[in-house]
Amino acid sequence: MLNRDVSDDARSVARSAARWLALIESGSASERDHAGLQQWRALSASHEHAWQKAQALRQRFSGLPAELAMASLDRPDPGRRRLLKGMLGVAAVAPAAWLVTRELPLEAWRADLSTATGERRNLSLGDGSVLALNTASAVNLDTGQRRLSLVRGEIALRLADATPFRVDTPFGQATVAHGELCVRRDEQGCEFSVFAGESILRTRGHGTLQLQAGQRVRLTAQGVEPIATFDAQQPGWREGVITANDQALGAFLRELDRYRPGILRWSPALESLRVTGSFRLDDTDQILALLAASLPLEVRTRTRYWVTLVPREKNA
Repeated sequence: MLNRDVSDDARSVARSAARWLALIESGSASERDHAGLQQWRALSASHEHAWQKAQALRQRFSGLPAELAMASLDRPDPGRRRLLKGMLGVAAVAPAAWLVTRELPLEAWRADLSTATGERRNLSLGDGSVLALNTASAVNLDTGQRRLSLVRGEIALRLADATPFRVDTPFGQATVAHGELCVRRDEQGCEFSVFAGESILRTRGHGTLQLQAGQRVRLTAQGVEPIATFDAQQPGWREGVITANDQALGAFLRELDRYRPGILRWSPALESLRVTGSFRLDDTDQILALLAASLPLEVRTRTRYWVTLVPREKNA
């Protein structure tokens, strides 16, 4: 874990990179501003690393409309609104700054590997094992010690041999010696799912668990939830699929929202509708179109990155 001083330093560097990016993207940067940016980047390796991450993210979403930055002010997150307003003060409507804070939150800036919203990434390790990062995820990786720390999001680790590999989270750690393990972290806890083989799970203050293939368990600050079973053969994000089986539409949309950059909203009246099916994550617009074709709802698109679902109007 980073100490408070290091965390505060990383937060400051991330905000500075976002502000520099907003200024450069605004089109009003002077030669002196560009020189100042170069000086800032040269001050330390952490400055240059943050700038390169910001640049890569901006290029990935180069088509994002400027009005999205203003739209994000409506998000019910006071901390995000305050930070965004400060950035907008640097450059009138700066989608680049919004992207930096939305797609790579501050805790992920120092991570070894990360993915943006909607991005999935597979990494082959030296021994033939495969590490997959789901949307909006970040890890710190030490292949020499055969361990990783999940900073945010979700990973899948498929091992090529029986040499133990450890996955650390704030809620506990899992050691897997063969097979495949998935770990998903959110603000409230972590879920560990064994897709093949077995895993030893060491919790914080609640003992040790052994999970077999087809079992999952969730750890929170309050303790260990009951072990549950699941179908390990069911396709999921590792295959680029999101699946619903008579699921409440609200729950399905909250999961889908993890894979869509921008804003996805829906009327509370749609929450209890039921949805069943398997959908390709490569085209979330198509998923919304399929929902509209099978359920009594309409998709209203202000921009590609600002979509609202509402009940379908009945014909008179």
